[in-house]
Amino acid sequence: MRFTVIDKQLLPEPLAAQGSDLQPISSIPQWCNPPMNSSFSYSADLQSFLDGKELLPDDLPFPLTLIHQHYEHGYLSYVKGIKKEKGYFCHRCGNEKQERFASFHCARCQQVCTYCRACIVMGRVSECTPLLRWTGPPLAFSLPADILHWDGTLSPAQKIASGAVVTAIKHKQELLVWAVCGAGKTEVLFPGIEAALAFGKKVCIATPRTDVVLELKPRLQKAFAEVEVIALYGSSEDRGKQAPLTISTTHQLLRYSQAFDVVIIDEVDAFPYSVEPMLQYAVQKAKREDAAVIYLTATPNQTWQKEVKQGKRKAVTIPARYHRHPLPVPRFEWCGNWKKSLKQKRLPSNVHEWITERFKDGKQSFLFIPRIELIPEVVKLLKVMDERIEGVHAEDPDRKEKVLMFRNGQIPLLVTTTILERGVTVPNIDVAVLGAEDDIFTESALVQISGRVGRSAQFPDGDLVFFHYGKTKNMLLAKRQIEQMNREARKKRND
Repeated sequence: MRFTVIDKQLLPEPLAAQGSDLQPISSIPQWCNPPMNSSFSYSADLQSFLDGKELLPDDLPFPLTLIHQHYEHGYLSYVKGIKKEKGYFCHRCGNEKQERFASFHCARCQQVCTYCRACIVMGRVSECTPLLRWTGPPLAFSLPADILHWDGTLSPAQKIASGAVVTAIKHKQELLVWAVCGAGKTEVLFPGIEAALAFGKKVCIATPRTDVVLELKPRLQKAFAEVEVIALYGSSEDRGKQAPLTISTTHQLLRYSQAFDVVIIDEVDAFPYSVEPMLQYAVQKAKREDAAVIYLTATPNQTWQKEVKQGKRKAVTIPARYHRHPLPVPRFEWCGNWKKSLKQKRLPSNVHEWITERFKDGKQSFLFIPRIELIPEVVKLLKVMDERIEGVHAEDPDRKEKVLMFRNGQIPLLVTTTILERGVTVPNIDVAVLGAEDDIFTESALVQISGRVGRSAQFPDGDLVFFHYGKTKNMLLAKRQIEQMNREARKKRND
């Protein structure tokens, strides 16, 4: 879209007089946003759709005349989607890697136009594309007298962590909640979310994975039964909605700006958030400047662990699971050159024996392997033992169905990559890792994998083994972190 400038204000091409001097918005050095006209009768529908967001014109189901009318009365602003100074910069996703920009002959601005490839999946942001931002009164939500409907109880460690979350939210602080797998961290958030909503704050729980959004939505809707809760992910039906409590993938936060008073980032260490600056930028842009930020993880990276120990990062730990049994500690078993064994169409003997024992005991198990391409051959070897054995990976079209069958006890052993290191909870399970020395098995991944075992109060134990062809630093760090949490939990119980 091209604009002209009249009396220091923008006017879009479709509304401009013929023969006007028209330029892409990125080529206009400066303009004025009109002051807010408090007597203007603004569109509540447009407010509801746009408040707290930065969207492309094509994202809005409103006519341009209505949109620009709100700009003229100070209720909406136009923002450059792409800026060019020393190089190109995408305002929506924060991309400034020049190789992730491309150019094309644009029909809208009738010239060669540069666009951002980094966030193209969410609609094209180019030199002639404005982003639209609501600058009128914020959207107000009505809340019930009783916000939280949850009659569960927190363990002593959960209570301490929950109190720290409430304090951080009230004082608009950052806080790391370092909670072991199965600690019940979602429930720890409930009092903090309740306090935030009671103060009229907008809360967002962000997570890198759609699976977690889908899991959290019913749990939070049950706990906050009379509060509107929306879930945002790629194919979500809630995309155009607003609510006081939002659960979102970190990708979807690219559409927001200065929206949330409280941002809770679940699984802050998880891929792709941990390695993708664009998603970290999205979180920073979506929160208000003085927002409280709560980070949740069972596996903070080494830098954060060091900052916690040095007192440079405010944190609270939950070193024990809600059932207060110690975390299962992995044991290491050398299995020789397992890749050579697979080429010879066989499993290492001790791996074969471990699986056989699981079948004898009638116990379900996970077998984690490092590469997708290995799944078919491993599954083929195992199906000789039991036809019900299956394999699953991120690109598997039947992934959800297989995981559901596993949860229902229909699959005795599931061969998987690290895609199932998080999120899947089965009460009574054993876990083995084949090729634990592989680089894909980071400290974080191995701790998360270990966290699949012993999560139920009825079955707090389980066998956990790392089969390897040589111990690695990550294996040792993962074991050390689990043992450290067990020591800390014992110490807190004894204090």
